[in-house]
Amino acid sequence: MSLLSIDNLQVSYGAICALHGVNLHVDRGEIVALIGSNGAGKTTLLRTISGLLRPRQGEILWSRGESPIPLHNMPPHEIVHLGISHVPEGRQVFANLTVRENLLLGGYTRTHSETAPVMERCFSLFPVLAERRRQKAGTLSGGEQQMLAIGRALMAKPQVLLLDEPSLGLAPKIVGDIFQIIRKINQEGTTVLLVEQNASKALAAAHRAYVLQSGVVSKQGPAAELLKDPEVKKLYLGG
Repeated sequence: MSLLSIDNLQVSYGAICALHGVNLHVDRGEIVALIGSNGAGKTTLLRTISGLLRPRQGEILWSRGESPIPLHNMPPHEIVHLGISHVPEGRQVFANLTVRENLLLGGYTRTHSETAPVMERCFSLFPVLAERRRQKAGTLSGGEQQMLAIGRALMAKPQVLLLDEPSLGLAPKIVGDIFQIIRKINQEGTTVLLVEQNASKALAAAHRAYVLQSGVVSKQGPAAELLKDPEVKKLYLGG
């Protein structure tokens, strides 16, 4: 059984329907990429999974071996407690708080004794954050803020990490660093659902992928196969 299952999900903004019956699943240990053009509904899907939006129809089910738990009417803080953390598009760090304070806020579901080792794990993943732990987050570079946003989400010790456009606005070298870290996080046991405009990077990192077009899943399959798909190459890979 999949860790996260989405069935016939429909989401609207007023009269505008953003998702039209989306079906997908994420299995334990995977990196699953979700690619598509701007406005395809990718961010809407992540925001619905994390409880920030409510679907008009459909189900989001969470399963860790017991009976599936419906997430689609659950508040965001309860979803975090279950083991799902969301790194939003645009990073959205708390600019006036220090790096350490941002990380502590991410670990609000954990006791003090639990947060210390997780914070050290974040510092080992992102050594630059350890160096800047007392620095205000608003003074960090874009790449450092993205690392902080990922670290903050990891402080809750999620089983599934939802990543929304982690490479957005970053220099190519920093993008490469971020994707190396995403792979390492996954190798250490965290399942990842990745929304990414840089389709070639996303498909190279992922095990499986879905293509979202105008709120509908148009293609799905092993990421390596979608990298070779002529239509995907033409629309999203510059070829």
